[in-house]
Amino acid sequence: MEDYIVRASAAGAQIRAFAATTGNLVEEARVHHNLSPVATAALGRLLTGGSMMGSMMKNDTDMLTLQIQCGGPIGGLTVTADTKGNVKGYVNNPEVMLPPKNGKLDVGGALGAGFLNVIKDMGLKEPYSGQTILQTGEIAEDLTYYFATSEQVPSSVGLGVLMNHDNTVNCAGGFIVQVMPFVEEAVLEKLEENIKKIRSVTEMLKDGHTPEEMLAQVLEGLDLEVTDTLPTRFYCNCSKERIEKAIISIGAKDIQEMIDDGKEIEVKCHFCNTSYPFSVEELKELLKKARR
Repeated sequence: MEDYIVRASAAGAQIRAFAATTGNLVEEARVHHNLSPVATAALGRLLTGGSMMGSMMKNDTDMLTLQIQCGGPIGGLTVTADTKGNVKGYVNNPEVMLPPKNGKLDVGGALGAGFLNVIKDMGLKEPYSGQTILQTGEIAEDLTYYFATSEQVPSSVGLGVLMNHDNTVNCAGGFIVQVMPFVEEAVLEKLEENIKKIRSVTEMLKDGHTPEEMLAQVLEGLDLEVTDTLPTRFYCNCSKERIEKAIISIGAKDIQEMIDDGKEIEVKCHFCNTSYPFSVEELKELLKKARR
């Protein structure tokens, strides 16, 4: 199945909803970063949440960053997303290994105690920034808590990543359902009843449910209306030119020290792990630009 996001409303616009299937992009992230199973599950959930939250923003240039600072062995995670379904991210310790908990990957144990930071750059003087304490480290619950406390939007977030026995990604995806301030009590009660009944995201995806079918279950009896869909993908906009600018920005003194070492350097992109080599000759050219 191709990765895509569905945007929808229900109960006469009293509810807005998003759902996504993200198995391909999570597998791509796993391959780029050579992630352990628990790191794949953690980053996969945050990438999925980020892709849907990015699609909530209005302007083409808006950017979202989700950053988890935590004390667990994974060491932290960072994801960025735009409004077009492009998402990228990394974990600080991609090789983290933990025994399963209740037969499942122990994402909460990998994260431990910490904070979730949500930064929205919408082209204003200062980006919007919200921070909440991690509730469980399972990520879906942490995003639910963030929406309720920082944005005052009661929400339900479901996220899941299912791994194969060979540690590749079988499927991944999730949903975000939010109620508007004018929601009627009867609608809210029906939604809560539905959420109690539904199976986990991974179970629904494993059974081949599309994002539309997931939302149909979450919003059963609430007049679901799909408004649009958009593709989502793991995409990094790094390039040799961008890395060159970054090297120039560190200043002539540091570049000269690299040249004096007499060895080729290699710069890796955090977000996609792509390596960019620079020979001594190339560094000399960058030194000239840094001195201008």
